[in-house]
Amino acid sequence: MQNKITQLLGIKYPLIQAGMIWNSGYKLAAAVSNAGGLGIIGAGSMYPEVLREHIVKCKKATDKPFAVNVPMLYPQIEEIMGIIVEEDVKIVFTSAGNPKTWTAFLKEKGITVVHVVSSVKFALKAQNAGVDAVVAEGFEAGGHNGREETTTFTLIPMVKEKITIPLIAAGGIATGRGMLAAMVLGADAVQIGSRFVASEESSAHMNFKQKVVETQEGETELILKELAPVRLIKNNFFGQIKELYAQNPSVEQIREFLGRARAKKGMFEGDMIDGELEIGQIAGLINDIKPAAEIVEEIISEYEEVKKSM
Repeated sequence: MQNKITQLLGIKYPLIQAGMIWNSGYKLAAAVSNAGGLGIIGAGSMYPEVLREHIVKCKKATDKPFAVNVPMLYPQIEEIMGIIVEEDVKIVFTSAGNPKTWTAFLKEKGITVVHVVSSVKFALKAQNAGVDAVVAEGFEAGGHNGREETTTFTLIPMVKEKITIPLIAAGGIATGRGMLAAMVLGADAVQIGSRFVASEESSAHMNFKQKVVETQEGETELILKELAPVRLIKNNFFGQIKELYAQNPSVEQIREFLGRARAKKGMFEGDMIDGELEIGQIAGLINDIKPAAEIVEEIISEYEEVKKSM
């Protein structure tokens, strides 16, 4: 399955595990990398020294390539980037910010840079900034999302038409069939998040993993566009946000209501009632919790089988 992305990243399969907050620690990243994909450590929910610890442990757990995802809105980003360089991380996925800010710095250090976008406009900006590849993420995705509400299978061919660098599809993909469909539309690889939340190695609380398995079609919704759009499972916390919206609140009132650490409370600490539960629409197709290696094998096997049958 060699192509532009597998060659760029040095991996066996064009399958990438998303760097999700509170879910993507070194255990998950190493397991996916060992299975032939690209595992990613999600720095967005880690203090700098915690990230360093995860990078060091990931190096010990795998001799395969892995990456770190860095949301560029991170308040201690200079320290994070310093640790990435010091620990000789070879691949960085950046998101939630202007790719011009850090791409040149990282590439000067010999680091491969991939940027996450939600539109054609931002894909072109990322390409112009000098990134090595882009992840185009559609409206179906879990967690923080674009404001455009462009679905993955609309976005991928639009981006493909405009850029010349490798393209990774994300949002609403959790199966081999979904992977094949994305690649037929022009993607060189897929990035998968929600399916790996429900893995044994995910650092999410077991309550959250089980909730993902139980979530059905229509039980997630994109909300909080005034701050940073995020797709959430509809629980009591989500209902309170809806009630607040009925009062036409100001952005400051919304921010005050949310408070701090809601995502940690839900996904990491296991509060399914009042915590923030970020997951993609594809949760409706996730029916079990299993080792990450089995998930990779299942996706690749189905991809090959369906491709052959067609």
